[in-house]
Amino acid sequence: MKSSFVDGVNGLRMHVLEAGTPGLPCVLLLHGFPELSYSWRKVMPALAEAGFHVLAPDQRGYGRTTGWDDRYDGDLASFRILNIVADALALLEQLGIKTAHVVGHDFGSPVAAYAALTRPDVFRSVTLMSAPFGGPPVALPAAEIHPELGQLGRKHYQWYYSTREADGDMRECRQGVADFLRAYYHFKSADWPGNRPYPLKSWSAGELAKLPTYYVMELDRDMAETVAPEMPARPAAWLTNEELAFYAQAFGRTGFQGGLQWYRCATGSQFVAELMKLSGRTIDVPSMFIAGAADWGIYQKPGEYERMQREACTQMRGCHLVPGAGHWVQQEQPAAVNRLLLDFLRNV
Repeated sequence: MKSSFVDGVNGLRMHVLEAGTPGLPCVLLLHGFPELSYSWRKVMPALAEAGFHVLAPDQRGYGRTTGWDDRYDGDLASFRILNIVADALALLEQLGIKTAHVVGHDFGSPVAAYAALTRPDVFRSVTLMSAPFGGPPVALPAAEIHPELGQLGRKHYQWYYSTREADGDMRECRQGVADFLRAYYHFKSADWPGNRPYPLKSWSAGELAKLPTYYVMELDRDMAETVAPEMPARPAAWLTNEELAFYAQAFGRTGFQGGLQWYRCATGSQFVAELMKLSGRTIDVPSMFIAGAADWGIYQKPGEYERMQREACTQMRGCHLVPGAGHWVQQEQPAAVNRLLLDFLRNV
């Protein structure tokens, strides 16, 4: 793999990891939160060796990519999901790449989904990982859920991530960024014994309160306080001290606000209304879903996993729940993920 910078990417100077030979079929890998292009380090060599040109950018708000506004009161609209899609398109254009297969993990999954939905001429297949896509929204987020959750002593993490305090809570937390991330990654992985997910019946306070506290938090705790009791006694087999240090250095330098802006756009009515204009449109290119079998993310939006297969993706080639993996599926079980990706990409 090599590291480089690409200027003129929709106003960004984008940091990109690259593997394989330019001119071969391109695979664009889009990370989620709190991750980086580095999160694809166990996937890129296998794809390159199989004959693909692989690109993994630090997306807007992350890592060594610059040109984005890191202020809470700054340019929030630049972080809305359709502009993140425009970032991906601009990166390909700057590199002279006409078409690509797109893969998205966590918050990168809806970016990949909207990329394939709005520009099937460019993105010829899509792989969604850990976050199902049930189609564009048909209504604004339900505000009444929050008082009901509050009555249960809980709050939803996406709305917490939208608060002014969230970045400082994590960046300046008592345990330090490295230990915060170690506990956060552990809590959402297959290593945490409480991750035994099952479908929820509805988007209701009583059902959402069944989710672990990293999704539906205790009302009086911030995220750093939420994950601190789950600090593992030793490094995970899938995340060495050196790998953790890479993440800690990056987020210690940039903070988390860049990624948190994405959540603010997802919970803000003005940006959801923009996506509602796409309601009824489907993803019509070949698609696949991969998640860890121990990942609550599959079910955190009740019904989304089923809608993805039934309505949103008209050429769904398979949904795979990988044993021994939680939310960080491509890092926890890279061999299985690589096999699934290569089987899919070769067939499309």
